[in-house]
Amino acid sequence: MWTLTQDAEEYAAVAEPFLLGDPVHNTVALTILANLRAGMPAKNPVFGWWTVDGEVRGAAFRTPPHPVGLAGMPVEAVAPLVEALGGDLPAVVGRLELTAEVIRLLGPPRRAVSERLYRLGTLHIPDVPGHGRQAVPADYPLLVSWYQAFGAEVGLGESDDVAQRVAQRLAGRELFVWEADGAPVSLAALSLPAGGVCRIGPVYTPPSCRRRGYGAAVTAHASQVGLAERCEQVVLFTDLGNPTSNAIYQAIGYEAVSDYAHLTYGQRA
Repeated sequence: MWTLTQDAEEYAAVAEPFLLGDPVHNTVALTILANLRAGMPAKNPVFGWWTVDGEVRGAAFRTPPHPVGLAGMPVEAVAPLVEALGGDLPAVVGRLELTAEVIRLLGPPRRAVSERLYRLGTLHIPDVPGHGRQAVPADYPLLVSWYQAFGAEVGLGESDDVAQRVAQRLAGRELFVWEADGAPVSLAALSLPAGGVCRIGPVYTPPSCRRRGYGAAVTAHASQVGLAERCEQVVLFTDLGNPTSNAIYQAIGYEAVSDYAHLTYGQRA
């Protein structure tokens, strides 16, 4: 049985212990809770948990304009979730076996992006000119423009209010840049720790600075900070349609965990 609520703390009280049982696969769900507790606004959110004989065995969430997130759950919980949401799933993201069931129920999506979750094994620091550093307020205008460019490039969007999101992440010490020749040339974000896990993303290098190793360097730097100061494990998601980025992350020590899909049915993700 699914129980839905708009109250994040009610959801956390029931579902968070379940999510913490697998903090790597449930990294997004746990990060959402961490962000909400840190003051991230959420308009008309929906949170849910799936119970069998009184035991929580699944969870889902939606914080518009982001997709419905399918956390850990059995495949048989997907159809009742779709029904509980009234079929209103303009976009969905989750592990392949769960999104395959969504496709069976709702039909082919307008767009499907294959993703892979990676976990950092042994970190390998690449030899790239420059140095990594935490972003500072003076970087704010540049970071906003990079966030906007990233959203336009991947086509999945970031946030309705990119400027506000960047300001929050900057204040939360979540943004890092690689600097070369006295100027920032690449960006990596590191999520708040949740269940001992931090997640890298987004990573963005402007086109004029690509193919020089800056994306790998800033990712390695942010990962190193995460492990040294904030969490026990670091993870990231990649678009499987981008073999270059997948190869780069593997080269610095990221190891594949499982595959996901991001399905878009409506006009926005």
